[in-house]
Amino acid sequence: MKRTILFDLDGTLCDSGEGIINCAIHALQHFGCTIPSRQELRSFVGPPLKDSFLRYGIPEEKTEEAVAVYRSRYLPIGRFENHPYPGIRELLQKLQADGHRLYVATSKLESTAVEILQHFALAEYFTGIFGASEDETRSTKSQVIQYLLDTAGHPENMVMVGDTAYDVIGARQHGINTIGVAWGYGDIREMEAAGAAAIAHTMDELYSLLT
Repeated sequence: MKRTILFDLDGTLCDSGEGIINCAIHALQHFGCTIPSRQELRSFVGPPLKDSFLRYGIPEEKTEEAVAVYRSRYLPIGRFENHPYPGIRELLQKLQADGHRLYVATSKLESTAVEILQHFALAEYFTGIFGASEDETRSTKSQVIQYLLDTAGHPENMVMVGDTAYDVIGARQHGINTIGVAWGYGDIREMEAAGAAAIAHTMDELYSLLT
């Protein structure tokens, strides 16, 4: 059975936490905020940036400024404080060879996602890479998936692969099941509570669940 598989980027394909956390600290320092622990700031990986800054006390009218400050470090430096998870390239190679159609659906800026995947020579495995828009009108996982479906259609046997409840909830809004991965930045219990169909703890287990 051939599948159409949507992959999240941060925390699923790539371990991007170092760069994201460093840039979150940079932005919070700009506003004179008390800086939480790096462990707590792991929550910045995955959700839309504006939502994360709101959670850490940035007023709504300042969230665009916070995102701009974040990106002032992220675009030249932070996006490459990052690396693919061990075994992800081999997984994508096998899935592609099996005839599955692979896409990326990320809340990261689409242009940045493309550049990161090209930098790590992973872009070649994907039929399409879909992400957030520059003007923030498309930023949630649900909005990104809707954009993908509007562009690529909605074939049968579609499944999402992600590491947070945001992935599960966003996919479920379009009738798509999600397989959560345990190596990312989300909480396994939260993914299960949101309705994840299964949780993969290794690349081999993810391959088995997908195929």
